[in-house]
Amino acid sequence: MNVRFYDARVLTVSGGVRVEDNKELWVSGNRIVYVGDGNDADRDKYKWDREMNLNGDLLMPGFVNAHTHSGMTFLRSNADDLPLQRWLNEQVFPFEAKLTGEDIYWCTLLACLEYLTSGTTSICEMYLNPIFTAKATETFGMRCVQCPAINNFSQPVSEMLEWYEKLNSGSPLTSFRLGIHAEYTCSKELIEEMAEISHQKKAPVYLHCCETALEVEECKERYNGLSPVQILDELGLFDYGATLFHGVHVTEKDMEIMKDKKLSVIINSSSNVKLASGIAPVKTYLEKGIDLGIGTDGPASNNCLDMFKEMFLTSALEKVKNMDASAVDSLEVLKMATAGGAKAIGLEDCGDIREGMLADLIVIDMKAPNMRPINNIAKNLVYSGSKSNVKLTMIDGEILYENGEFRLKKDCPSVDEIYEKVQAVIDRMR
Repeated sequence: MNVRFYDARVLTVSGGVRVEDNKELWVSGNRIVYVGDGNDADRDKYKWDREMNLNGDLLMPGFVNAHTHSGMTFLRSNADDLPLQRWLNEQVFPFEAKLTGEDIYWCTLLACLEYLTSGTTSICEMYLNPIFTAKATETFGMRCVQCPAINNFSQPVSEMLEWYEKLNSGSPLTSFRLGIHAEYTCSKELIEEMAEISHQKKAPVYLHCCETALEVEECKERYNGLSPVQILDELGLFDYGATLFHGVHVTEKDMEIMKDKKLSVIINSSSNVKLASGIAPVKTYLEKGIDLGIGTDGPASNNCLDMFKEMFLTSALEKVKNMDASAVDSLEVLKMATAGGAKAIGLEDCGDIREGMLADLIVIDMKAPNMRPINNIAKNLVYSGSKSNVKLTMIDGEILYENGEFRLKKDCPSVDEIYEKVQAVIDRMR
């Protein structure tokens, strides 16, 4: 499609967050081909499929949900208000053991609907069967980076390597990274094997790390006082970089390693406070120049997939944790939710509005009461913004959601069928 947006406010994040008025943005195919005031451009160069007057509404990069478990939608509000270990052992693992590949397909489709309504255009997915997850996201049109949760009890490493080859050579919307679940679910031998594969592929590894205090303490008991970050680094897992999910309980030495090895950390504020895991040291990470992104975690632990809520909590929790209202500026949080997440999960062409970037963008309703008066639009998105403000979501140059209606691809199941199939999944398990 060739789409021309005009009379738009445009928010960019590279080189500092800024909003400019009275701009045009052109999309041809799956790329942004022009951003400007329109006076220096040849509109006749393209045959427009649509020309959209935004009347001052805001165009901005779509959110990058840099850590999620989409297939867990079937457990939303079915596994709440329990301590972490009981939550896992009584409500999560027993139900997940009953999941089929087709269940994961339908549950992932449900998550994708929610991503569209809240302006998410890319996700970093970690769940049980990457083949069925890819089937869902490709059918839907969602940009998806996957990493496996390889551990002592899951699929063998050989199967992960098969996924790596298959899912990096198919749809351009799908990519696959190396991954383990966490230090505490992997033997030393498995970690060493994954480190060797990382060296062979010259590729980073993705994993949960330092999510709970118990995880860190038990690791120290196993490895003579070394934290998860320290032992994983010692075993060579970080030599080609890594992206760590959570990063709540870390030391100064851990952060020195993160900085030295150029690791990224994905902050999951809602999940971490709901499960009483703690609050990540976002302020310190930023001061040390550690790359950060934001994720929702899964819908069994969050329970929603709303990046607006995540942005607000990421800033607000740091303010109360540090007893400093200036801690973690909202503009930094907005960068984390867009360009920061894109960098952390290896999507170099996403996360900002620039010519040549992939056309993953959203339109924000600037006429809604919570967006007025217009003082600082970027800060308002973090502190007052809501998924109800999302008027349009475009992924890879295709409009998939507009004015409250889904515009699903021809081969994608209907919304009603998705709802029915997911309800049947959890009904079968009870």
